[in-house]
Amino acid sequence: MGLFDFVKGIGKKNTAPAEPQAAPSAEPTAQEVANKLLGHIKALGLPITGLSVSYNGTTDLATVKGQVQSQADREKIILAVGNIDHVAQVDDQLTVATPEPESKFYTVKSGDNLSKISKEFYGDANKYNKIFEANRPLLKNADDIFPGQVLRIPE
Repeated sequence: MGLFDFVKGIGKKNTAPAEPQAAPSAEPTAQEVANKLLGHIKALGLPITGLSVSYNGTTDLATVKGQVQSQADREKIILAVGNIDHVAQVDDQLTVATPEPESKFYTVKSGDNLSKISKEFYGDANKYNKIFEANRPLLKNADDIFPGQVLRIPE
């Protein structure tokens, strides 16, 4: 549990339906952002019980609560929330049923691809699929990364 920093304003635009559906406005309210984040997590199909998401528009802080079975699911939920446009920080209040060591996190830079990142962390560009699989369902394909995005880097 803790606070995770992200780059605000360059994340993916969250197009998942809000829960419940909110009327569109020029700048979304904190409740609209929280509802969209909740919808985004549910759309990914990650296993979590007791999920709740709140958002403070003044500080761009999203707070995520609930219980997950694994450290990997915890990290994917944090990244799913943090890599969204309006979020600058994620307050992780998730509990893990089976604690495990944390993965490393890497912020994608311009010109990066998974092979380059794999070479940096594992010394082998051909191990890029390990990073891709560690970030599914957040990534739909290996080329689906953008500068500022934060990825999980497993051991």
